[in-house]
Amino acid sequence: MTAREFDAAAFLDIPDVRNFRDAACGVLRPGLLYRSATLAALTPEGARRLKPLGIRTVIDLRTHAELAAAPDQHHGLDHTYLHQPLLPERFDREHPWPSDQFATYRLMAEVGGGAVAATVRRLASGGGPILVHCAVGKDRTGLTIAVIQHLAGLPDADITADYLRSNPGLGLDRGPVPYTDEFGEQHVSHPAEADRLHTALDRIRELHGSITAYLLTHGATESDLTTVRHLLTA
Repeated sequence: MTAREFDAAAFLDIPDVRNFRDAACGVLRPGLLYRSATLAALTPEGARRLKPLGIRTVIDLRTHAELAAAPDQHHGLDHTYLHQPLLPERFDREHPWPSDQFATYRLMAEVGGGAVAATVRRLASGGGPILVHCAVGKDRTGLTIAVIQHLAGLPDADITADYLRSNPGLGLDRGPVPYTDEFGEQHVSHPAEADRLHTALDRIRELHGSITAYLLTHGATESDLTTVRHLLTA
């Protein structure tokens, strides 16, 4: 099976929710950890298709401004919604978003630990299924899912392959895609690149020594980590 054939098999058809897929690729247990773009355009039909997945928690990694501009839609779905911004506001004085993508990934590694650890804690306490998303489900979601996959023992090559699935999931395999941000400004979304994810994971290890230490530093417990490993590998 080629990489692209594997990519196509991983996506779920949820109307108006892009890049929706089960993050438990490889040896990991499916049906517990999902990832996607925002639910801001979720339709009643999309909600009907989501319901059988039994998602208990939706974790939104976007900023306050992004959430205010395009809140998630629920259409009667019965799940807990948790807002856990992984990055500061776009024009935060202390940590403004860099224009360089590699610098952005380093910033995510430096300031996003609280949101990532909160996602791990929620999966441990609620048992899943959970859905993790940001705006398009590529960068912030990509790093969060990669950390959880690493925690569960997924090989680095599989983690990277899953991260890169966002390109066909968003049409980025055909090149950059224009988008409008929460302030109405026009930007271009560039394809995911393995080196960007590796930059963030390397920065985490540089700062904390290991993924495990990173999660413990930001509020996850040893019990949380053990529970998540068991959930995703049992």
